[in-house]
Amino acid sequence: MTIQKLIGLIAPSAILLGTFMAPAEAVSLKPIGTYNTGIFDASAAEIPTYDPISQRLFVVNAGNKAIDVIGISDPTNPSLLFNIDINTYFAGGNPNSVTFRNGILAAAVEAPVTQDLGKALFFNADGSFLGDVTVGGLPDMLTFTPNGNRLLVANEGEPNSDYTIDPEGSVSIIDLDFLNLSNSNVITAGFTQFNSQIDQLRDAGIRIFGPNATVAQDLEPEYITISEDSTKAWVALQENNAIGVLDLITNQFTDIIPLGYKDHSLPENGFDASDRDDAINIANWPVLGMYQPDGIDSYTVNGKTYIVTANEGDARDYDGFSEEVRLGNNSYQLDPNLFPNADILKLPENLGRLTVTNATGDLNGDDLFEEIYAFGARSFAIWEWDEVAGTLKRVYDSADDFEQIIAQRLPNFFNSNHVENSFDTRSDDKGPEPEDVKIAQIGDRFYAFVGLERVGGIMIYDVTDPVNPVFVDYVNNRDFTALAETPDGRTNPAAGDLGTEGLLFISAANSPNGQSLLVAANEVSGTTTIFSIEADIESTSVPEPGAILGLMAISSMGILKFKRKR
Repeated sequence: MTIQKLIGLIAPSAILLGTFMAPAEAVSLKPIGTYNTGIFDASAAEIPTYDPISQRLFVVNAGNKAIDVIGISDPTNPSLLFNIDINTYFAGGNPNSVTFRNGILAAAVEAPVTQDLGKALFFNADGSFLGDVTVGGLPDMLTFTPNGNRLLVANEGEPNSDYTIDPEGSVSIIDLDFLNLSNSNVITAGFTQFNSQIDQLRDAGIRIFGPNATVAQDLEPEYITISEDSTKAWVALQENNAIGVLDLITNQFTDIIPLGYKDHSLPENGFDASDRDDAINIANWPVLGMYQPDGIDSYTVNGKTYIVTANEGDARDYDGFSEEVRLGNNSYQLDPNLFPNADILKLPENLGRLTVTNATGDLNGDDLFEEIYAFGARSFAIWEWDEVAGTLKRVYDSADDFEQIIAQRLPNFFNSNHVENSFDTRSDDKGPEPEDVKIAQIGDRFYAFVGLERVGGIMIYDVTDPVNPVFVDYVNNRDFTALAETPDGRTNPAAGDLGTEGLLFISAANSPNGQSLLVAANEVSGTTTIFSIEADIESTSVPEPGAILGLMAISSMGILKFKRKR
């Protein structure tokens, strides 16, 4: 009996043979220089930003509660110039993000008690303190508007571990006073106007589920991207699986847009769901993936704005409340009328090990789940903004590309963790975990660079046509033959980059060597690596994820399955 008959699934992901053709102006990444803090698995390199005048990188080093200032006048030899000690200016504060523009370095710093109000600190390129302003609870990301007049800070407002204190999420809009930055006016854009609409928002698909939380408390701004004319911002609400629309003329949120779900039962939307089958098994399952983007970016093509999302996924997991559960757990029961094959699904080699949410999917409150929701979509997606209708429409999703490509390139380390060299250990969770995305215009083409947090590396797509992106390459500056950690607990330099967290594009016009660069900060290895972006002269053919020469075995069940090499 086939597994389709056993578990009642539709046909697995289509396995397409052939090649992806990269366009004539395809680009490639080449690592040319790395700065290594030596600090292992302590978030010693998280978010980078750059000053083209001083040719310095500024990188969040949360492990030291500092900002590392790295000289890259020779990008092949990045060197630490000095550190900015955050505690000197905000005792007990922890930096989360940095951004640089027009001589001003801005840092988002959370308070010693995460639920308290945080700060935006300002420095010049030499590290001299220029002032600070108070922002919301847990400022997690910040960015200047394209016109440079304002700074926007995403205040996540996470609850405490007992879930007894839950600050409101918000965005701080800072009108910069360049003569005295401490006098800058701070406007708080929150969500209290939506509190009375909680039922309608839930019905629309917005995940509002924290214990006793109002809408304003439950929404947690994660990441911001801003329109080219500086009049509108789109704010990722990761845990809520939504995007907030912020009007920068009225300084108010005008809408909250649900992102919907990825149907993993559809062809090409397969994923590997188990870490206990000792195989690469990219298959279709009756599971809905919550997009839940972390990093987002935007760009404009033919007058239309497109939002690009790295669909990482994130769960609320606190002492006082946790939505995470294994599908095979006895506490998570499937509706037998809709899942007559529940016992088969719950096997560890099928869906039993998959981490799902118990906060979504019980549609009628009978403690039986009619729908299965997993965290993240293991992809990146492109959404078209309709200015007139005020809507977002998904026009592209990379489907199961990422896992297919990793299966091809790294068959022995498929879905590896980022703290050790392993096989298939993240399949039961969020797979490769797309963390950040940056859009770069190089010549007359647009490229998306997507950083993968777990197995590591950067996916490159040509997104010049937002509806029909083309896979270009996957580059992973990690050596899986080297131990990640030395015996004394430091990062092993031979391991390369572990745990891609933040990406930064530097255009050729601003680059110290006149060549476009991509910078990757890696939180586990504590490394900041500079890649040159090189244009290929001729078209290149890249084997398609399904074409796993010499490694692919299509089982009699019709599911893409690779046995681990031993």
